[in-house]
Parts: sequence; structure tokens; C-alpha cells
Amino acid sequence: MSMKMNRREVLVAMGALAGAALVKGSSAAEIEAKRQDRMRLGIVTYNIAKDWDVPTIIKNLEAVGFGGVELRTTHAHKVEVNLNKQQRAEVKKRFADSKVELMGLGSAFEYQMPDQTRLRKEIEDTKEYIVLAQDVGAGGVKVRPNGLPKDVPLEKTLEQIGRALRELGQFGADHGQQIRLEVHGTGSSLLPHIKKIIDVADHKNVGVCWNSNQTDLDGKGFDYNFDLVKDKIFSVHLRDIYLEEYPFKRLFKRLNDAGFKGYCLAEIPESSDPLRVLRYFRALWLEYQA
Repeated sequence: MSMKMNRREVLVAMGALAGAALVKGSSAAEIEAKRQDRMRLGIVTYNIAKDWDVPTIIKNLEAVGFGGVELRTTHAHKVEVNLNKQQRAEVKKRFADSKVELMGLGSAFEYQMPDQTRLRKEIEDTKEYIVLAQDVGAGGVKVRPNGLPKDVPLEKTLEQIGRALRELGQFGADHGQQIRLEVHGTGSSLLPHIKKIIDVADHKNVGVCWNSNQTDLDGKGFDYNFDLVKDKIFSVHLRDIYLEEYPFKRLFKRLNDAGFKGYCLAEIPESSDPLRVLRYFRALWLEYQA
């Protein structure tokens, strides 16, 4: 057998040696940082952290190695629009001085209702929340559709939601905030409907909060539904990722392939031992990236 190597074989061998040297010379933290470079891990405070104040959220997430948090409205951390200027600055500083990023605020504002007076109030209230997000150093606001009115044509409802989001997208852009539409609600969570809403909104600051719903598999299937919005996914909510009924490993592969670099957020039930649960969640999440 000939011992000669052609040019291509030499280059391949050199690349392999260089890669091995890089791994060998890298610390565990550096290797993990490279592995997480494409997307990051955090939590939604609904429900596992619903009883934690801001200092507790920061302390606990630093302890378990989670990088970010979406603060859900109405919970114990009390980051709400009634905070005054000084209180908002204090929240911002706490996160800025920590290893945890306040990646967003999670609201329950919705825009599918036929009542136009109520719709206008939802939009204006969302704007106040967007200003709050800016003041506390967050990067975006999560909103949602919450079902479809029975006596209104589907297209009319989807267009109404989309127009509301276009207005909020412009307002958000003026305040440095993304508007993240959660894939949520009976009927409204179907990905073709979400795509229609996003298309009507037609704004660079309006995107999707993927919600890991079982309905993601409906119609033409997971990959088809993912492809409808893959270029507009701003954030991801995760249920318990041990659930075999949902293709979580496939989701992470598709996110990585799409170049997603945002946050995957654990939105999981509360626990009597939350830090232990979060450590297991993180371990499985990292394994799924392998």
C-alpha cells in the first residue's frame, strides 16, 4: 500500500490535527461557550419562578447556569408598569451587574377581539409595557393571539392582529424593543395563521415566539410548519423537553440550521426543588445540542 498522500488528504489531516489541538487547548468553559454560541438558554418565570423576586431570580439562574430570563407579568418579581423611574433603573442595574440577561418581558396582551374600543386599549397598554421594557433594560415584549372569535371571518381577524402588530412594531423600534408573537391560543396557534399575521405585520421588529405546541405537528407536519416562520423566530418557549410526544431534538436541529441565536426559554411547572429540576433541564438541553 502506498504511503504517499495527495494534497487534499494532507489538508484534511492538518485540519483534523488543528481541531484536536483547539479542543485539547480549550478550557471546559470555552468549549461549552462555543457549543452554546448558536443559541442560549433561559427561563420564563411562568411557572417555575413565579414566586421569586428579582434578586432571587438572578441568584438562582446564576447558580444553575442559565443565561437569561423573560419576566412574566403578574408574578412576584413585580416588574410592572406601575414602577417609578428610580425603581425601573434599579431593576436594570441589578441585571446589568449580574450574569443573567433580562431578555424580555412576557405580557398577556392580545388583539383578536371584535370590540374595537377594547382592541385600542390593548394596543395602548402594550405601548406602556414596551416603554417599561426599555426602561428596565429588556430587549423585547412577548404578546399573543388568544383564540379566534367565532362570528368573525378568519381572514379579518388575522389581518386585525397583524395590523395591530405593525403599529406596535414601529413603536417598539422607536424604543429598541422586539415584539414577539407567541404561537398561542385555540385555532390561533396554527402556524399557517401565525405566518399570515406576521406577513400582514410586515415589520422587522415583529417576529415569532415559538411555543413548542403539539399543534406544531398538525396539517403538513412539523418541518413544513417550522419553515413557514423559521426566518422570523425571535425566541422559543420550551415545555419539559423529556416529553417524547414532541420532536424537541428535531426542533433544536432546525433552529441551529436556521442560524437561530436567541433564547430557548424553559416554561415549565413549579417544583419543590426548582434548582435541581433546572440543572436537569440544562443538562438535557446541552445533550440535545451534541
